Amino acid sequence: METTHTPAFKFRLGIFIIIGIIIFILGIFIIGKQKNLFNPVFTLRANFYNVSGLQVGNTIRFSGINVGTVDNIVIINDSTVKVEMLIKKEVQKFIKTDCHASIGSEGIIGDKVIVVSQGNGSQQVVKSGQLIATVEPIETDAIMRSLQVTADNAALASEDIAGIVAKINKGEGTLGRLIQDKKMAENIDQTIVNMKTSTKKLDENMEAAKSNFLLKGYFKKKERKEKEAKEKAAKKAKDAENAKIKAAATAKKKAENEKK
Repeated sequence: METTHTPAFKFRLGIFIIIGIIIFILGIFIIGKQKNLFNPVFTLRANFYNVSGLQVGNTIRFSGINVGTVDNIVIINDSTVKVEMLIKKEVQKFIKTDCHASIGSEGIIGDKVIVVSQGNGSQQVVKSGQLIATVEPIETDAIMRSLQVTADNAALASEDIAGIVAKINKGEGTLGRLIQDKKMAENIDQTIVNMKTSTKKLDENMEAAKSNFLLKGYFKKKERKEKEAKEKAAKKAKDAENAKIKAAATAKKKAENEKK
């Protein structure tokens, strides 16, 4: 029995096929754009000891801009992994021979990326297929181990501080006795009062010594020297002020003569 389709069904089928073709073409275009299939490109090579999970298709960045993709990753030997990069041709003029490649990541746990550094502007431009220098990546495991050591040290320091505070609260040690022992605090207060009293008595003794006829000449001589020093300083300041006024008057007179 022959099956017949209504015109409405055929129309809907055609629309569905057209939409599918459009989506397919857009997918090819987007993937091709990401993989630089439709842009002129050139290649660069870099050798790493460890690529830290880098994969084919990961992004290449230069000056923070996505400029290419990883085209191939090949193990050369037990200590060398060669990475081939496809980079937009328009960027080649900015990449110099002294630049280097390093492996980073998009965020803390994002995909790996290759970051090409900016070189010296006086250097030559890289050529297609050229091998550039590299900087080995820092492994995440190594960073975590370092953070763990830091956390352990902080925990030990916290325990020591807690122990010291506990001893102070119990009144142990010099600082603990100073804070907890009221008698020691009173002794320190009394010591400060005694020092103030001693200072006051010393001032009184000095005044009495000035009145003593045996030492009166010494103190008068000292006062006279202090007075002479003050007068000398005042005279010097006055001479400097007069010289300044005289210089200003001379400059003014000269300016008036030049105007005439």
